[in-house]
Amino acid sequence: MKSLWLDREETFTPDAFEPGSSYDAVVAGAGLTGLVTALLLARSGQKVLVLEARYPGAVTTGNTTAKVTLLQGTALSALSRQYSQKQVGAYVEANREGQAWLLRYLDEHNVPYQRRDAYTYAASAQGAETLREELSAAATAGLDVDFVRDAGLPFAVHGAVRLPDQAQINPMHVLDTLLGDVRDRGGSIVCGVRLRDVTGSGPATVHTDQGSVTANEVVLATGTPVLNRGLYFAKLKPNRSYAAALELPAGQVPPPGMYISVEQPTHSLRDYETGGRRLLLVGGHGHPVGQATSEKEHLSGLLAWAAEHFPGAVPTHTWSAQDYQATNLMPFFGKMPRGHGHVFIGTGYNKWGMTNAVAAALGISADILGGQLPWADTIHHRVTSPAGVLSAVGLNGGVAAKLAKDYGRVAAGGSTQGTTADDLEPGTVNEPADGARPDPAVRPADGEGRVFREGSRPIAASTVNGTTCRLSAVCTHLGGIVHWNDSELTWDCPLHGSRFSSDGRLLEGPATKDLPRTDSA
Repeated sequence: MKSLWLDREETFTPDAFEPGSSYDAVVAGAGLTGLVTALLLARSGQKVLVLEARYPGAVTTGNTTAKVTLLQGTALSALSRQYSQKQVGAYVEANREGQAWLLRYLDEHNVPYQRRDAYTYAASAQGAETLREELSAAATAGLDVDFVRDAGLPFAVHGAVRLPDQAQINPMHVLDTLLGDVRDRGGSIVCGVRLRDVTGSGPATVHTDQGSVTANEVVLATGTPVLNRGLYFAKLKPNRSYAAALELPAGQVPPPGMYISVEQPTHSLRDYETGGRRLLLVGGHGHPVGQATSEKEHLSGLLAWAAEHFPGAVPTHTWSAQDYQATNLMPFFGKMPRGHGHVFIGTGYNKWGMTNAVAAALGISADILGGQLPWADTIHHRVTSPAGVLSAVGLNGGVAAKLAKDYGRVAAGGSTQGTTADDLEPGTVNEPADGARPDPAVRPADGEGRVFREGSRPIAASTVNGTTCRLSAVCTHLGGIVHWNDSELTWDCPLHGSRFSSDGRLLEGPATKDLPRTDSA
C-alpha cells in the first residue's frame, strides 16, 4: 500500500548526521509540524537540525487526504460540548491562522493548490440532528457557514453544512518546498536517524540511535511524543483510517467540493488532478490501532462503498494513515512537562493536521522566540471538562484491561512447545477466523501473522514475500502484545499505537526501539 502522494521517485538527499554537533534547535520529525517549525526558527537566525527517523512525509503528512479547511466534520460541536465559547473560538482562530499562513506560503512559492467549498453532510435522518449542531457551533464560532439541501453529490443526503472557499493540497509538494527553504536558511535535514531520549538542559543532550548532539531547544513533531514525560500516550487515542484514489469512468467527474459525513463509518471525498486524470479520493472506515479483527476488511468496506456510489470507478492507490485524538479533543502543543522549559510538542490533531499542524508550529516557535499568540494562551489554559476526564479514564482503563487480557490469552494453555491458548478469540491475538488453533511450528502463510507463546515468551511470527520472521510480540514502548495488521502487513500495538514492520523495524508511535528478533523459524 502506498499513498497517491508518496507514489513518486525519491529525489531528496539528506544531510550527513554529525554526532557531537551543537544546535540552537533540534526538531524531530519531517512532517508538516516539524518542517514549518524548523523554517520559522531558521528564519529567525537559529541553527536548526531536523531529525527524521525514516523520510520526509513518511507517516501522517504523506498519507493524509490533505484538506486545508476550517470546517472539520463535527469537530466544533464536539468541542462546544466540553469547552467554553472562548476556548472553541481560540481553536478556530488557531486553525484560521494556520490555514492563512500555509496558503500565503504556497502563494509566495508558487506551489499549486485548489480552492474548494467544504461540506459536512448527513447521509441519514439521524445524522441531520448532528448536522444542525455543527451548523450552530460553526456559526457561533464565527465561520461563514450555511445549510444546503444539495451538496453536489451523486447520492441523496439529508442536507449539508457548507463553508465556501477552503483549499486542498498535495502535501508532498508542500514538504518539498519547506525542505528546500529550511536548507536555504542554513538548516540541516537528516534522515534515518531516530531520536531516543533528551537529557539535561542548557543545552540538552539529544540521544539518537546513531550518537548524540546538543541543542538549546528540542521539538518533538513525531505524531505522538516519543518521550513519556507528561504521559501524552495516555491522553491520546491512536486511530487508523483508510483512503483510496479512484479513476472514474470516461465522462464522469468527481463532485465539486470537499466532503465528510457525520455518520460512522466516516466517508470523506475530494478530487485531485494528475497526469491529465482527475481522480476521486475517498477516505474513512477508521478504527483504534491494533484492535480490528481485520484491517483489510475496513479497506474493503471503504472500496465497496465507493463502488456502490461511483459505479465503474477503478482504484489506482490504496493506503492508510494514523492520527491521534486527544481524550479532551483539544490538540496539545507547546512546552512539555519535565522538559526544563526547553522541550516542545505538537500532537492530537484528530485528523485535521493541515491547519492544526501549522498552528502548532506557530505556537511552538512563538514560545521559543519570545512571541505571544492570544489564541495559544487561551488553549494552553484550558480546563478539561468532566467528559474529557472520563474519556481519559475510560481510555486508560481499557488499555489496562486490554494488556491483561492479551497476556492472559497468550499465556493460558501455552506450553513450552508453543501451543496457542484454547480461549483465543478471532482477531484478538491473531487466531484464524474459523477458530482453529495454529501450530507455531508451521510457517504462517504468506501475508499472515500470528502470536503464540513459546515457553514464557510471547512470539510474533509472520511471512511476507516468502520470508518468515519471528519477533518478540512485546511492544518496546510499554509492553503491549502486538497484533498483525493484515492490510499493511505490520505489527501494531493496541495500547498506544506503536507500529512495526514484519521484520520488526519501528515505523511510528511512541516506541523508540525495534521489536527484537528471536531465533529464525
